[in-house]
Amino acid sequence: MQRLLAGGLILAGLLAASGCRAASGSTTPLEPQPCTIALTQHQGETPLDREIAQLQQKARTNQQPGPFLEKLGWRLVEKARVSFDPGYYKLAEQCALCIEAKANPNQQVSQRSNLTPEDAAKSTRASVLLLRGHILHSMHRFGEAEAMARELVNLRGLAFDYGLLGDVLMEQGKLNEAIVAYQQMMNQRPGPQAYSRAAHVRWLQGDLDGARQLMQMAAQASGQGDAESSAWAWSRAALYELQAGQVKRAQAFCDTALELQKEYAPALLSRGRILLAEQKTNEAIATLQRAAQLNPLPEYQWTLADALRTANRETEAQTIESKLVAQGEANDPRTYALYLATRGNNTARALKLVNEELRLRQDIYTLDALAWAQAAHGDSAMAWQTMQQALRDGTQDARLFFHAASIAAQAGQSQAATTYRNKAVKLQAMLLPSEQNRLKQLQTG
Repeated sequence: MQRLLAGGLILAGLLAASGCRAASGSTTPLEPQPCTIALTQHQGETPLDREIAQLQQKARTNQQPGPFLEKLGWRLVEKARVSFDPGYYKLAEQCALCIEAKANPNQQVSQRSNLTPEDAAKSTRASVLLLRGHILHSMHRFGEAEAMARELVNLRGLAFDYGLLGDVLMEQGKLNEAIVAYQQMMNQRPGPQAYSRAAHVRWLQGDLDGARQLMQMAAQASGQGDAESSAWAWSRAALYELQAGQVKRAQAFCDTALELQKEYAPALLSRGRILLAEQKTNEAIATLQRAAQLNPLPEYQWTLADALRTANRETEAQTIESKLVAQGEANDPRTYALYLATRGNNTARALKLVNEELRLRQDIYTLDALAWAQAAHGDSAMAWQTMQQALRDGTQDARLFFHAASIAAQAGQSQAATTYRNKAVKLQAMLLPSEQNRLKQLQTG
C-alpha cells in the first residue's frame, strides 16, 4: 500500500464523484475512464506543474494525443519523485492506459509514413510497457513489472528496456539475471542511468571503490539536464564516501546535491547521517527534521527519532515515533517491520509484515529484515539460517553485519558473532546511534 497525497486525492475525488452519480441514477457505479483521470486539470506553480498542465491541454485538443500523453506520463513520474507523493504514479499509470485506449495505428501511419500499421501498434505498445513498467516498479508491484519488462525486451530491446528489466529482477533478489540485463543496457547506452545501476551492483557485491567511481560518473553525467537524478546520485555517492571514511567529500557531495535540487530530502537525509557520524547531533537534528517533513517515510522518521533520543529529547522522539507507528505500515512496511523488530515491539506484527513483503521481493534487504524479525520473535536458529542468505552476495553493509553479529550471538555461533561484530565496528559510522550502542554491548558482552 502506498502513501497517497495530492496526486492520490485527485483519483479519490474522481472515483467518489462517479460513485455519487451512480447512486443518484444507476445501480452500477461508473468508474471514470483513464483519460478522464489523466487529463483532470493539474494545479501548481512550479515549472514542472505548468508543463504538466500544458501537456494535458495539448492531449485534450490534439487529434493524435498519444505523444503528449506519453510525455505527460513521464512528467507525472517526475512529479512523484520530486514531491515524494506516490499518488502521481497512479495518475501516470492512467496516462499509459489512456494511450492504449486511444491508440489508432492507421492515424499514426499518416504522420509517420515509414511505419506500417503493425509497426505503429508495436511502437505504441512499447511506449506503454516502458511507462507502466516503471510505474509498477515504483509502486513495488515487481512481478507485474517483470512481465511487462520481459515483453518489452522481446518486443523492442532498447537500453532503457533492459534497465527496467534489471531493476525489477534486482528487487526480487535475482541479482545475476539483473546484471545480465544491466550489461545489455551499458553496451547499448553507457550513461548516467547505466552508471548508477552498475554502481549499485558493485556496492551490493562488496566493491565499494568501484561503486564510488561509477556513482560519481552517474552524478556528473546527469548534470543540469536532469537535476533530480543528478541530486539523487550525489546523495547516494555521499553515503559511499562516508562508508569509505571520506567525510569531507561526503559533505561536499551533499552540498552539490542541494545546489542542484533545493531542499532535496534524500540529500538532507544523507547530510543528517553524516552529521550524526561526526557526533554533531544538534546540527543533524535540524537537518533531519526538515528531511522528515519533506518525506515522512519510516527511514526518515526513524533516523530523526534516534537522533532526538541521542540528544535526550525524549518527548520529541516519542512524538516522531508515534507518527511512524501510525503511518509506517502503509508507507513502507519493510522498514517499519525492521523498526518494530529493533525496538522489540510487536514482533509478531513485524514478522507478518516481512513475510508479506517476501511475496513481492526476495532481495538481501528483505531477507535481512526477515532474519531480524525472526530473532526478535525468539527464533534464533531460523534467524541465523535466514541471515546467512542475506549475506550471500558479499555486501559490505554495517547494518547487515550488526544484525549478523547479534543473531549469531543469540544462536550460539560465537565465532561468527565475533567475525561480523568486527566487520560492523569498521563501518559503525553508517549505523544509527542506538545501533552503535548495541554494537558496543556486543563487544563487551
